[in-house]
Amino acid sequence: MANMRYLIFADIAEKEGFKNVARLFRAIAFAEQVHARNHYDLLREYREDAKVVAAAPIGPGNTSKNLELARAGELFEINEMYPVYIEIARYQGENRAVKSFIWALEAEKIHADLYSIAKEYVDRGQDMPIDGQVWICPVCGHTSIGREPPEKCPICGVPRKMFVGF
Repeated sequence: MANMRYLIFADIAEKEGFKNVARLFRAIAFAEQVHARNHYDLLREYREDAKVVAAAPIGPGNTSKNLELARAGELFEINEMYPVYIEIARYQGENRAVKSFIWALEAEKIHADLYSIAKEYVDRGQDMPIDGQVWICPVCGHTSIGREPPEKCPICGVPRKMFVGF
C-alpha cells in the first residue's frame, strides 16, 4: 500500500514543480514494492484467509503534507510494526521472514531520513537537491543517493550492478 501512496505523492510533487522529490517518491515506491514482494514470496504455502491492515496515514495533500505522511508511515514501521514482526517471526522459527523484516526495517530508516530532508527543502519552497540518482537495491530495498550506488549493498550484499537508478 505504501507503494501506491508514494506513486500518488510523486504525481503531486511533480505537478507542484518538485521534480527531485517526485523522483524520490518513485524510487522509494519501488523499494516498498521490493519489501512487499519479499514478504509475499514467503507466504507461498500459506492457505488461510488473512486480513491486511495498514496503519499508515492517508489523505494526500500538498507535497509538504505528503512528505509528513510518508515519514509518519515509515516511523510507524520502524518503531512499531517491524520490531513486532521480527520478534513474532523469531518466536515461530521463521528465519527467512526475520531476514525479510530486518532488511525492510533498515531501508525504512533511510526512507524516514530522506523524507525529513526533502520536507525541509519543500517547506522553504525548494526542490530537494539530488546529485546523481536515487539508487534502490532490488533485493532488500536499500536506498542511497549519488552518482553511483554503493559497491555492494550494505544490507544484503548485492553487487552495485544490480541497483536500480531513479
